[in-house]
Amino acid sequence: MTHKVSRKVRLGELTAVEVREILSKNPVILLPLGSHEDQGPHAPMGDYLLAEQVATQIAESACASGVETLVAPVIPFGGANYFGSTPGGLAISQTTLRAVLMDVIGCLLRHNLSHLIILNGHDGNVQCIQEVTSEIYRSNGCLIPNIYLWRVAQSLLVDVVGEEKAKKMSGHGADVLTSLAMHFFPERVREDLIPGPSKLPNVMGLPITGLATVGFEGVNISVPLEIAELAPNGVAAGDPRLCSPETGAALAEKLVELGAGFVRHYANQTTTKP
Repeated sequence: MTHKVSRKVRLGELTAVEVREILSKNPVILLPLGSHEDQGPHAPMGDYLLAEQVATQIAESACASGVETLVAPVIPFGGANYFGSTPGGLAISQTTLRAVLMDVIGCLLRHNLSHLIILNGHDGNVQCIQEVTSEIYRSNGCLIPNIYLWRVAQSLLVDVVGEEKAKKMSGHGADVLTSLAMHFFPERVREDLIPGPSKLPNVMGLPITGLATVGFEGVNISVPLEIAELAPNGVAAGDPRLCSPETGAALAEKLVELGAGFVRHYANQTTTKP
């Protein structure tokens, strides 16, 4: 899927003259975040690449409909959570992530850019983003929404493949990221290494129900687990053999359409306190 636009949308690709011209129009600025962690033996570790690609296509679609939109450089390192045990993973502390977000957003706010949207691609960023945007709203009055891309994509997956198949193919190391990677970066996916679903171990005699939860009498109990304990090959749930570039293309189209629609809506709103 391509969107024809008359100019570049990535902030880092613009010259200073081009930036001054576009920023004078108070465009919508998209700030993508992701992570660099084990996504299974078959998928690239940098899921931040997917967040950046989705953000770029959202911006291109919004620009094509007449809404000035730019994509800030992606923050590739996710806030540390339960993936620190995987070789090759690169994460930053929640304290560092908070400081980076405050500094980056502060630079944008300094130039009176009031239409900012965070496009998040990592579970470990969620709480920090909420705390930072809440603090900025209280102190500065700027209301910055954030979209957890993969959570939205997960809800869209049912529309693409149906509820039953979505349950079988959903999980870390499977969908939604594997199908999106197959669509956006087929040359980076090792299809010869796609494994079957992992059999998760019991913890304290209880079944694993999530990346950091176990089930007990119908409820989830949070436990401080590491992904290497649950799934040494990075596939913690779902069957990546069911993923496909066709599913990824359909997901990307729906995700970009929804994201661009929100950008168009947001661009017409007052985002600061009176």
